[in-house]
Amino acid sequence: MGRLCKGGCMIGPSILNSDLSRLAEECQRMLDAGADYLHLDVMDGHFVPNLTFGAPVVQSLRGKFPGVLFEVHMMVSNPEQWIDDMSKAGADIYTFHLEASDNPQQTIEKIRNKGMHVGCGIKPNTPVEPLSDLAPSLDVMLVMTVEPGFGGQSFMADMMPKVRHLRERYPDSNIEVDGGLSPKTIQTAAEAGANLIVSGSAVVKSSEPKAVISQLRDVVNLYRKSEDA
Repeated sequence: MGRLCKGGCMIGPSILNSDLSRLAEECQRMLDAGADYLHLDVMDGHFVPNLTFGAPVVQSLRGKFPGVLFEVHMMVSNPEQWIDDMSKAGADIYTFHLEASDNPQQTIEKIRNKGMHVGCGIKPNTPVEPLSDLAPSLDVMLVMTVEPGFGGQSFMADMMPKVRHLRERYPDSNIEVDGGLSPKTIQTAAEAGANLIVSGSAVVKSSEPKAVISQLRDVVNLYRKSEDA
């Protein structure tokens, strides 16, 4: 299993924004630029209106990158269905959506029993309190800052009270934000308390991804240090 730091800054490019015809090369480009983990968006065409890839692609990438931390962001209607497959494929963090699970605690237990870190995410219209209640059982709490399903959307700053709520209650936990994160929006997210940053187009489409990742990291670390002081 890849290493997940608790409370520290980590930058995870969303590879869905890359040239999918050159997926392994694009992943290597992100790692060379300083990515801490790779964020793999799995969509089923039901929970969100888009269809991407599944366990075979994850397994193929695992063969190329045996020591890299993989997060599978499961934007699927039945997250329990894919736990076994993703574990066998080599996923490290299995992040499901609270809205998609009838029994989140049972889903969490199944994921952990398969040896993966557990993440749980919420859409913009979902209140933060149910996620907060699950926090002691989670390794990652994901607050979506766009509507899940498509890349290139604008960052929703009005989601930051959710991040702040979680950070105030769980100062050492991993709080992830996903959607519209870039050098222009990172300060807002970092100030609210996010420490795991998923960035798609801003990093992957950049001609200088290393510089972008460094800038994102520097801003998050600045706020994380101020919280620790």
